[in-house]
Order: sequence, then structure tokens, then C-alpha cells
Amino acid sequence: MARKIYKLPDIGEGIAEGEIVKWLVKEGDYVKQFQPLVEVLTAKAKVEIPSPYDGRIVKILAREGDVVPVGAPLLEIEVSGEAVEAAVEKPGEPIEKTIETVKEDKVSSSIRVRAPPGVRLLARRLGVDLTKVRGSGPNGIITKADVEAYIESMKARESRVVSEEPREALEERVKIRGIRRFMFKNMAMAKQSIPHAYLIEEVDVTELWRLREKVKEYGLDKGVKITILPFIIKAVIHALKEYPLLNASVDEEKEEIIVKKYYNIGIAVDAGDALVVPNIKDADKKSILELAREIRELAEKARKGELSLEDVSNGTFTITNIGAIGSIAGMAVINPPEVAILGVHRTFERPVLEGDKLVNRKFMYISISFDHRILEGAYVTRFLVKVKDLLENPYNLLVE
Repeated sequence: MARKIYKLPDIGEGIAEGEIVKWLVKEGDYVKQFQPLVEVLTAKAKVEIPSPYDGRIVKILAREGDVVPVGAPLLEIEVSGEAVEAAVEKPGEPIEKTIETVKEDKVSSSIRVRAPPGVRLLARRLGVDLTKVRGSGPNGIITKADVEAYIESMKARESRVVSEEPREALEERVKIRGIRRFMFKNMAMAKQSIPHAYLIEEVDVTELWRLREKVKEYGLDKGVKITILPFIIKAVIHALKEYPLLNASVDEEKEEIIVKKYYNIGIAVDAGDALVVPNIKDADKKSILELAREIRELAEKARKGELSLEDVSNGTFTITNIGAIGSIAGMAVINPPEVAILGVHRTFERPVLEGDKLVNRKFMYISISFDHRILEGAYVTRFLVKVKDLLENPYNLLVE
């Protein structure tokens, strides 16, 4: 039998590292080829890494919570049917040993205190250790004033400590781990490497809400809650077909724009401790009902931490429904390697003059953040105006 060091494999999608979430095996276990060994959290999703061999787990080399790069050792496995390699370490031998040393400081010198009896009596009454008081009298003699000054200095020190304690008690340090860690790095990279530009439009969504109310009962009969988001996805896809450079990514190394002829629309989901972006594959081929059902399913998986790598891979354009939480306007950060992201904001009512009457109509803002290296403002403005027109005339979305 031979021992092999199994390393974190290249998962794809440009993923360079992963966080060890949970080991599914322990040392001494026998495993089969393709049996899941460990759950690893990447920038995209949580994935299970399978065993490439039949064999026995000799040693686990990465701890839960460790962030390891692709190619880093995960475990040592004794593989059936091969000769034992002499160079491999013994199972019980640690890879690294940590030696801790303890330093002891011994004080053996005696300290002579010079103070008159009255000062000594005062010190005993006040509980002052005279060995800690510096004398200001002749030849270092400790005076009554020295004892009183020492007491005042101790009170001042205690006051500083007390005043600092509440501040420390009101602070909590949260380790940047898990999905939040990848968001921390990816958002910084996106803002540093992509020159963002922004546009915003006001949309009258009165007719869209009326249409949604008409089909809501039909959806509930099918077990699906229909919101306005599936209609927005439809409008975006219509506009992307007319302005295809927004449904693209950038190959910086080859200096090429990769225009996608498929429409995998990402939906940003608040997963509690971070934002994740699963995408609806081939969204252009799905009905309003199908889109609504898939939005709900992906959101549920995201909140339970059950998204697969497939769920979050190969997105082409992202929509973030900030208005579902309450924002009236804002500008989102692009989801690399995509080149644009649409923000959908909170619906509000405003009186509008129709003829000689004031009527309440529903409005919302839509915003877009785009990569100004490859997209210029006029092109993106036309795209956004197209989306606006489709949302204000939503029955046109049903013609396709």
C-alpha cells in the first residue's frame, strides 16, 4: 500500500483558495473513490471535495476554519494496492512541533525604606506599600506629601482604567470568515480594478403593478408567489438582446470582450451574513411563472447555505433588488467578471396630474453600474431607457 498526499484541487471558475468548513471523515476512516471528504467554502459557493482513491485516511493536514490555496495539502491517505513509499512520515508523527519556553525573573535584592515613624503609621493606615513610593526628602526619605501624592496617582490610574472598560465592553471583534471573507476581497478587487460609472432612471410602474395583481392569483393557484421581479428580468433580457455589450465579460489578458449569446441572470440574495449571487440559467427561455418559482428556490437555497457551484457559476448579468429591503436609490458594485449590474429600488407613490385630476401613481428608480473601460454612457443610457419603456408598458413583455 502506498501513501498519497491529496491536495486541494482546482475547482475552476478562477477560484484560487477555499475555507475548510467541515471534515466529513476522520483519521483512520476507510473511504471509497468519489466519497465526499470535506466541505470547502469558495468565493462562489460551498462544495464537497470527493476522494480520488479507495483507501484509509492516515492524517488530516488542514483544520476546519483554515483558508488554503489550490494545491495545498488536505490529507494523507493510504491507497490500496500500491507499495508503501519509504519517504512518507509515520502516521503518529506531527508535521510541525511547537516548542514553548517559559522565562522566570527572580528578584532577590532587599529594598530599604527610609521614612519617619509618623509616615510609616500613615502608610499602614492607608494600606500603602512604602517600597513603591519614591521619597522626595533628603537622602530619599519618604514624606507625608509623598504618600499622599502616591495615593492620588493610584486614584488617577484607577479612574483611567474604569473609564476605558465600558468602551471595551461595548466592542465586539468579528472575524472576517466564510462568505463574508470572499465578499470582502471580491468587492475590493471589483472597485479597484473596474472603473465604475453610474446612471439612474425613474420608472412609472403603475401598470406593472396592475398586471402583477391580475396574475397573482393564478400564481398562487400554482403554488408560486409572483412579484414584479420576473417581469423586470424579462425586460432586462429584451434590452440585453438589443444592447448585447452589457451581457458580456472581459478577458483582460487577451484584451477581448466576450459577448454572451445566452442569458444567465444573477439575482443578488441577502444570505444573512453576506450577499450571494445565484443565477437563473437560460432565463430568456422561461415564463414569468417559471422565473418566479426559480427565484424563490434559489433564494431559499442561498439562505440555507445550500447553493452549489453550478448555481453561482457562469452568470452573464446581475440584478440586485435593493428595494425589497427598503432602499429608494443606490449604486451597486459590479459582480466580476460581468460588466454591469442593475439596481431595483423601493416603489413609492406620488400624485400626478391626469387631465384636470390628481391621481396617485406608483414609481421606482432603477440604477445601473457599468464598466466604463468597455461601455460608454450613451450606449448604457439607451439600454436603461429601453428597460424603463418595457416596465412602463409591461403588456409588451407578454407578446414574445
